This record gives sequence, structure tokens and C-alpha cells, in this order.
Amino acid sequence: MDMIRMKAGKFGHRVFFIVWLSYFSVVSAFAQQPSSKISKQDRDQVLAMLDSISADVKKHYYDAKLHGIDWDANIKNFREKIVNASSLNRGLSEVAAAVDVLNDSHTFFIPPPRPYKHDFGWQIAMVGQKCLVLRVRPQNDAENKGIRRGDQVLAINGFIPGRDNLWKLDYIFNILRPQPALHISLLSPSGENKNVELIAAMRALPKMTDLTGEGIFDYIRKLEYQEELGRMRYVETDDDLMILKFPEFAFTQFEVDSMMRKARKHKTLIIDLRGNPGGSVVTLNEFLGNLFDHDVKICDRVTRDNSKPQLAKSRKQNAFGGTLIVLVDSKSASASEVLARVVQIERRGTVLGDKSAGAVMEARHYPYHNGFETIVPYAASITEADLVMTDGRSLEHVGVLPEELIVPTESDLAAGLDMVMARAVVLGGGKMTPEAANQLFPYEWPKD
Repeated sequence: MDMIRMKAGKFGHRVFFIVWLSYFSVVSAFAQQPSSKISKQDRDQVLAMLDSISADVKKHYYDAKLHGIDWDANIKNFREKIVNASSLNRGLSEVAAAVDVLNDSHTFFIPPPRPYKHDFGWQIAMVGQKCLVLRVRPQNDAENKGIRRGDQVLAINGFIPGRDNLWKLDYIFNILRPQPALHISLLSPSGENKNVELIAAMRALPKMTDLTGEGIFDYIRKLEYQEELGRMRYVETDDDLMILKFPEFAFTQFEVDSMMRKARKHKTLIIDLRGNPGGSVVTLNEFLGNLFDHDVKICDRVTRDNSKPQLAKSRKQNAFGGTLIVLVDSKSASASEVLARVVQIERRGTVLGDKSAGAVMEARHYPYHNGFETIVPYAASITEADLVMTDGRSLEHVGVLPEELIVPTESDLAAGLDMVMARAVVLGGGKMTPEAANQLFPYEWPKD
């Protein structure tokens, strides 16, 4: 069995190796097999996956004591479950469950890729203590069946979504064991109860056997499109404000510095980190260095061997010196949370919005593949450091509580109002209606 390690450390909140997996071809004979009694070959491959990931957890996990868990006994237990699994999917689920025992937001199993694109055409999130529909893809099953922005999701396949389990439901139903349909119970802003069977759009993905000839151009176009979706976007207003939004921390020093040169021309900078799951340590450091006129200690990076301070080196006179406002919500995670919390602790600005995800660790991704009759790529994310902020606390399972807790209502979402951004603009000395605020950065649905 071969193993490849990614060397670049990252803050990454359940970020999957989409590009890496596409290189191997998203069509895997292993992933194509239907759920039936697990075969000996499949059982052996799943056991090999568990053993490889288990060995790396023992070797690299930041807490050498593994939170007091008897790891060998844990793995033995799940090996027995895999041997007795009724199906391949059940076996993969046991691998995920074995790792989930650590209850760590950044340590998880990334299963083999599926030979199809799987999409329910909606986006949901925790808004305060309610699970709400944020948006619905036009002309898909969700829209056709009357699911609308602002609907409250009461249950998904019988499970009541909450802040403690929504990400797990998403992981299970979309990544680990993709479901052809979901049974959804909804409550509209007007009080109407709706029960919907939401059908997933399934599209077979092309098999890529190599990266030569025409195949390389298709691959490059795909990467270019992903880069376009991940770009930084900004708006400069007549009120001398700049509003910056980016989907993840995945930018170079040059890109960050270039954007911040624009910001320095304004008296107020609003950084919208809502929905941002985190990303690169380097990008986080670059942003923070551009927000302070002095070097700042971000946190202590606590590994299994030592504890070292992590610093952001200031741009000194080139740092942005105006009013700073940061927006977060329940999907703001990892590096987003660290940036927001540093701004709070250092009293550099104001944080607005909803309580953040509480998913703050530093992890490294480990890709593997089994070399049986077919190449079966899979991976694991393993936490290699806890991040203790300068107030002595970790944000894991805690999150960032904004100075101004502004939670959109179901009616706000249904009417297309962004009360959080509108408040941020007013706080920064400008004027903007909630309707206009909602139109600043139109959501871009990925192409089929």
C-alpha cells in the first residue's frame, strides 16, 4: 500500500481533496459497486483503510494520549464491525465512526470518490438555534417542490438538525453515504408545514484516464473555473467603505497585499467571513499582518511535542488603520474564527453576526490509495495542533460570540434582506438598505 503526504499545514474545516481525487479519476470500480453483502475483497480494502488511518492518527494526532481513549481497543472494535458489515457502505461508515470517536472537527475520514455528481440543490445552515434554508437552486427538485429561502428544516430523514450534528448529517448524506433522496420536514415563515421528498440530481462524471491530449485542457478549464468561484470580491461605496468577501483562506501574500492596498484608501473595511470554512495558515497570517500596525501573537500552537507561539508579522505603516468590522455566522470556521477572535482580543474592531462554528484546530491531510485490482484513492484529515488563543482558551467546540449578535429571521431570508451587512455599513458610517446589502455579492451556483 502506497501513501502520499501533503506537507503544507492548514486550518481546514472538513475540506475535501476534490482536485487530488479527480486526478485519479472520479470513476472507481470500488465506488461503483452497489450496496450488498460486503465481499472479501471489499472487506480487506476497508480494513486496510482503517489500519492506515489508525496508524497515522497514533503517530501524528496532536494529543498523544488521544483524549484518554484506548485507541487500540477502539480500532479492534471497529475492525470487528467491518468484518461483520452487511454492505460496503456500512464498512466505510465504520471507518468514519472509528475516527469520529475523537470528537475533533478536523479529524475525519475522506472516503473513495463516487462516479457521479450528487446535488440536492439547496443550502441550509444553523441560524441561531434554527436550521434554515439559505438558498435554493433555480429549476431543480427543491424549487419545484416548494422549498423556499427562510423555510425552517425541522427534520432530515427523521433527524432533528442542530448545531451539534448538522455538519455530520451533511457529511453522511452527501459524502459518506450519498442518498438518492431525503425526507424533509419544513416549516415556512408563514407557519405552513411541508413534508417533501427531495430528490438528488445525479450526473455521471467523465472518466479521466490521463492528463494528456484533450484531457489536460478539460482539467485546466475545471481548475480555472474553481479558481473563479474562489476569488476575492469587493465593493467600494460612496461612504468611503470597502466591503471584502472571499469564500476561503486560499490566497498568496501578493494577492492579499494587493487587495489590502485598495482597502487602505478607505476609512472603513468590512470583512465578510460568513460561510467561510477557513483554509491556509499563510493566508490567515497575511490578512492579520495587514490589519495591525504591530506584530501580533495569534495563538499558541500546541502539538504533541511542544507549544509554540504563532505570530502575524505586521505591514507596519502599510497596514490598514481605519475602522474594522468582521462578519461571521455558523458556517464561519477555523481560520475565519481565529481572525475574528484576534480582532476581538486585540480590540482592533467589531465582530457582528451569529455565533461561529467552533471548529478550530490545525490539521494535515493524508492521501492514500489501495493497490489491489484497481486504484482506490481515499484520505484522512488529522489534527496536528490545537490553537490556544491569547486569552488562554481554545475555540474548538466554543466558537466566537460576536459583540453584536444579529441573527436573521425566517422572514428576513424569505424577503431577501441582509440585516447583518446593513448594520455593519451603518456602524462603519455609511448607509445601505437590507435589500441592497443582500445584492452585494450574488451567490454563484457551480455549473453542472
